[in-house]
Amino acid sequence: ANRGVKDVLIVCCDGLTGLPEAIEATWASATVQTCVVHLIRASMRFVNYKDRKKVAASLKPIYTAANAKAARTEFEAFRDGPWGKAHPHTVATWDSAWERFIPFLAFPPDLRRVIYTTNSIESLNYQLRKIIKNRGHFPNDEAVTKLLWLAICNIEDKRARQRAKERGKP
Repeated sequence: ANRGVKDVLIVCCDGLTGLPEAIEATWASATVQTCVVHLIRASMRFVNYKDRKKVAASLKPIYTAANAKAARTEFEAFRDGPWGKAHPHTVATWDSAWERFIPFLAFPPDLRRVIYTTNSIESLNYQLRKIIKNRGHFPNDEAVTKLLWLAICNIEDKRARQRAKERGKP
């Protein structure tokens, strides 16, 4: 808000304590959702390594459900099933984050892919910090802006090539 952002539709955040409340205090109409990837990681924290793939596969129907009601049904099936009973921490993690988890289920599946995680933003920020750190000092703000712009163009070109490759195009 201090940098000029006037309105926010949806914020995906990684579960830092107090961040959702700060966002809601700043932008009252914003929808705050927990990053699904961070939620999965947090819920797997106490899952035995050999069971992680199976537990993750059992969680997938929850976050790929058609709507919040279907997701709740899938969560209850997980909770009452063998993996839920074997891993109460996983159940507790999802249960406590439920209200912050479900907002993105109201959006169509194509849009969900964009808003369910903060990983792409974190990746971009990491790459930009790395570029700035390697250069050290800059003569002026314009030099930093140019460097960041060129870096973003380069990063986006790489991502576009990767997306085209995944779609089977040259």
